[in-house]
Amino acid sequence: MGQANKQHSFLYRNGLGLLFVALFIITLGAQAVTGWYEHNSELEQEQAAAITFLSYLQTGHFISATFENFESEFLQMALYVILTVGLRQQGSAESKSLDEPEEVDREPKPGPDAPWPVRKGGFVLKLYENSLSLVFGILFIISWGLHLYGSWVDHNEQQVLLGKAKDSIGDYLLQANFWFETFQNWQSEFLSIASIVILTIFLRQKGSPESKPVDAPNSETGK
Repeated sequence: MGQANKQHSFLYRNGLGLLFVALFIITLGAQAVTGWYEHNSELEQEQAAAITFLSYLQTGHFISATFENFESEFLQMALYVILTVGLRQQGSAESKSLDEPEEVDREPKPGPDAPWPVRKGGFVLKLYENSLSLVFGILFIISWGLHLYGSWVDHNEQQVLLGKAKDSIGDYLLQANFWFETFQNWQSEFLSIASIVILTIFLRQKGSPESKPVDAPNSETGK
């Protein structure tokens, strides 16, 4: 396996991850720039002074918009990882088999090539067995908190521009605006999961690990 890896370039071995990291950086930058222009346009309408780009990155407008999206993505992945452990969808490429044992369910065995937590065993191994869902869950909580903070700061900035009193974060949490922002993102993530789970029953993409083989029957579950 090691020799096979050495025959491929770094870009070939890491192309998928590198591409998505690059796309993330590009689109985050585009969001920041366009959000800056939009925010300054809003300030101009309220006859307030425009702000610099660096100042914009510290505003509730940018923080809220950014972590509102992060939050929903991490929630999606956390639920997807956890729920696919026990739930099934007949015919879906995204489901474990209805009856057959799966490699992911086997008990970990220590070995020279096994990750360190597997060799260590005990509580460390138990954490490692659930580390993917735990990290996604922690990232979701952090992103949710930053979304709330950014949305609250942006709300109070708007309150000041309108000559109104600021709200405490507790009061803001009880208002509809924050939850409207939250649920409009959550529902889109649940729809995307339902789409890939159900559509992979009937549709195919040759060469993709997210699809069943093209000639697999619709009733076949798993890849």
